[in-house]
Amino acid sequence: MEDRLLFVISPPRAGSTLLQRMLGSHDQIYTHPEPHLITPLAFLGFHDLVDKAPYDHINAAEAIRTFVANLPNQEQDYLDALRAYSDTMYGRMLSQSGKRYFLDKTPAYALVLPFLRKLYPQAHYVVLTRHPLAVMSSYANSFFNGDWEQAQAFNPIVNRYVPAIAQMLREPPRNTLHVQYESMVADPASTLRRIFTFLDLPDDPEAVNYGDRFESQAGMGDPITVQNHSRPVDQGNRRWADELAQDATKLALAEQIIARLDGNDVVAWGFDIGNLLGPVHASAPTNTTADHRKSQLNSYVLQRRLMLALKKDIRSRPHGRLLERIRYYCNVLLRE
Repeated sequence: MEDRLLFVISPPRAGSTLLQRMLGSHDQIYTHPEPHLITPLAFLGFHDLVDKAPYDHINAAEAIRTFVANLPNQEQDYLDALRAYSDTMYGRMLSQSGKRYFLDKTPAYALVLPFLRKLYPQAHYVVLTRHPLAVMSSYANSFFNGDWEQAQAFNPIVNRYVPAIAQMLREPPRNTLHVQYESMVADPASTLRRIFTFLDLPDDPEAVNYGDRFESQAGMGDPITVQNHSRPVDQGNRRWADELAQDATKLALAEQIIARLDGNDVVAWGFDIGNLLGPVHASAPTNTTADHRKSQLNSYVLQRRLMLALKKDIRSRPHGRLLERIRYYCNVLLRE
């Protein structure tokens, strides 16, 4: 399976769904909504550990490490066993399609890259980066109604993903191609040609028009904006730069986010840390932020916002206490 796997590595809100749909329009690439196969395997206790589980995960981690230490080839045997599981899952999904590659686009993989690289060192990797502040703007506007402070408190997405992906870009696996979002939307045909050449596939210029060919499936991905277009739309830096130019509070938070980044990591992403705010300084503020939020409003966004609103301080709110009681009775009724 390894030679038939294509992983798109990116942070959320960096255009990975757009890239997935264009690549999935090629007749030799099959894809599926984010399967999240790899992340749980990384946290079984040997390579990394979850914070909480419905079993004694501390003892389980110690046990699996002791067990693996006594295998003939130790970690390699353990990775072979995990790979047998994921190969079966990927392989049987791919076998239905008759295509050459299975494309897995799950942004959470960017945070377990050392494990993924051990599991599939010879797979194909397309690493997609975008201006860090554009990522943050899209994240805040998509899920937090434009509230950068709430978005940063919930998940400091830029400060988590930039160093994780930069480390891979500095020491990439053998089959790795770096693509920048800004170049992709400015000239999608050339970007796709590079990727198809990288994959040793014939060029398919019509893959740009993914809306005419890609059959979308519901999943855990971010179908925001992508589902509203049939081909890439180049917004440039206008939206996020104008947003920061208009709001001193957001700009101050953006400066804090940048201050926590390593300049070498930003260079690996394809940007200059000293000029990340350049588009903001060059911006002529217009009333675009509100329009941006309005254009993003759909059922997916409303569901995410509703879930976040319900989850906030849930332990101390009436519906949280009600859910605790319901869970208690469900556990009693379902107990064997």
